[in-house]
Amino acid sequence: MFFRNIRMFRFTRPIEITAEQLEEKLQADAFKPCGPQEQNRRGWCTPLGKHSEQLVHAANGDLLICLQHQEKLLPGPVVKEFVEERAEAIEIEQGRKVRRKEKDEIREQVILEMLPQAFPRNRKTYGYLSAKNGYLIVDAGSAKAAEDFASTLRKSLGSLPVRPPAVEQSPAFTFTGWINETIDLPDVAVLGADCWMADPSEDGGKVIARGLDLKADEVRNHLEAGMQVTKVALTWDDNVSFCLDETLAITRVKFGDTLKEQLDDIDTDDALAKFDAGFCLMTLELERMIPALLEALGGEDRSAIVEDDPLVIGVDMASGPDTSAGMPGHGEGEGADPLYFEAVQLVTESRRASISRIQRVFKIGYTRASHLMDELEVNGVVSPADHNGVREVLAPKRAEVTA
Repeated sequence: MFFRNIRMFRFTRPIEITAEQLEEKLQADAFKPCGPQEQNRRGWCTPLGKHSEQLVHAANGDLLICLQHQEKLLPGPVVKEFVEERAEAIEIEQGRKVRRKEKDEIREQVILEMLPQAFPRNRKTYGYLSAKNGYLIVDAGSAKAAEDFASTLRKSLGSLPVRPPAVEQSPAFTFTGWINETIDLPDVAVLGADCWMADPSEDGGKVIARGLDLKADEVRNHLEAGMQVTKVALTWDDNVSFCLDETLAITRVKFGDTLKEQLDDIDTDDALAKFDAGFCLMTLELERMIPALLEALGGEDRSAIVEDDPLVIGVDMASGPDTSAGMPGHGEGEGADPLYFEAVQLVTESRRASISRIQRVFKIGYTRASHLMDELEVNGVVSPADHNGVREVLAPKRAEVTA
């Protein structure tokens, strides 16, 4: 169990949570496959696959969890073809032009009809909470996937006080200093053969150097011309190689032979024991590396971190999310979408709640529309989707409330 990417989130206040408490919270949002009329669904699944049904795997004081995302695949050209055929039939039958708004409604209907036959695609994202070290680590190739993971966990827990880590000086300044030797590279670190450079000016260009000696003239000439290094390949303590960018995202992670040999030395045929050992080896290595890496980047900026006000899961959040009123005003909390109030007005006025309708009206992507629907559900504006993916609008119209 070795992560390929490391997206870090720092707890802004201490958190106290046990594996049992986390398990109870995640069970409420356990993964269920998409219903016949649902295009997308996510939820928590066991990180151990067929070896366990538990949603939380605890080892070395760290809590491993897994978010499963299922999406039904509908080929865009096929949907477009069906929409055009229906629009053409209406035009011939009724002798009128089908306008764009009506085509959007036809498209929505076509998608609803095709969803029950669509093939589902599943994607899993792993992450672990390290309360003792004060961070959440997510194995995600993109910032968006990591943020989706943190957002879903926040919804399940009721609160999740995290933010990306910050350092005292610009990472690009440090990377550039490492390569042009104006800043000392840590003794445990070795530059790799790849780096990404960018001109900081508004219309500046970008250069990618691959398979080069990063201290060679080809690279230094770009730096002398004013470019800065925004991403660099490193090997840390001969145990981990990776690429580190200016957002502090760590990608293309490869653990070295030392860790793999330690895992091979464990004499057992038990797959679960092997998994547990691999997870422990990885977390122990990252526990050593992450603080040292942040220190090498100028030191962590802890100005937004509260040290003495722990969030106790199961006590502070015993009452769970507020779903009492079901009216706008409950979307103002942490992570609320700016379109939340408009979405409330849309579903309460039309008495229809569907992700595709939110997409079409606000001209946004599916993921953002799905998040808006989740907020509406959490705040009691709409009901959870039934087995057919249909939701009931629970909140009354504004006129009914003010009357």
